[in-house]
Amino acid sequence: MLEGIDPIILIIIITNVLFSIKGFDDYVFLDKYKFQVGRVLGNEKLRMLTSGFLHVDWMHLGFNMYALYMFGGFVSTILGPISFLIIYFGSLLAGSFYTLHYHKNEPYYSAVGASGAVSGIVYSSILLYPGMELFLFFIPIPIPGYIFGVGYLLYSIYGMKKQLGNIGHAAHLGGAIGGFVLTLILNPILFTTNTIFVIMLAVPIILLLLFGDKLKSL
Repeated sequence: MLEGIDPIILIIIITNVLFSIKGFDDYVFLDKYKFQVGRVLGNEKLRMLTSGFLHVDWMHLGFNMYALYMFGGFVSTILGPISFLIIYFGSLLAGSFYTLHYHKNEPYYSAVGASGAVSGIVYSSILLYPGMELFLFFIPIPIPGYIFGVGYLLYSIYGMKKQLGNIGHAAHLGGAIGGFVLTLILNPILFTTNTIFVIMLAVPIILLLLFGDKLKSL
């Protein structure tokens, strides 16, 4: 399965696996490096980065690493390894910043996972190739990438409002925004070549940035 995988992506996957396994059995380790609003607002800003290499269980870890494996190579091949790293870590931090902003009045809110970074990579892939066809487990027909991208954002906004499941929807949103913005900065020709799709993917992001703070009061 890993034959031909980009070495940088492989290193990131291995790092996630090793740190996550350590956290599975060592709660002190997990607690020290997880994202927690109160501690991040204190003097522990490094948690915004380290939390992205921890996961709560094998399913959580496996899903994120599989998505990274599926979409990461595409971004790295098209934009190059340096741009891939910028998008990956930039999206990770964007997810943490958005989570911090949205949950700023909840000091005990905590989260772990590479979801923000992976969401950024997925969204970057869709932006680079909006016509890609994605197959989801519960839908027997392929879905165009741009449709999935818009639907993903709308679902995450709904999930953030309703607090659905034990999922960091805010990190997903922040990461997707980070991946979208950084991909356009690193490859601005997309404004010309994929104009319609850039606009389609930008609309829910703009609405979120303008009205996101009002979600909790609805």
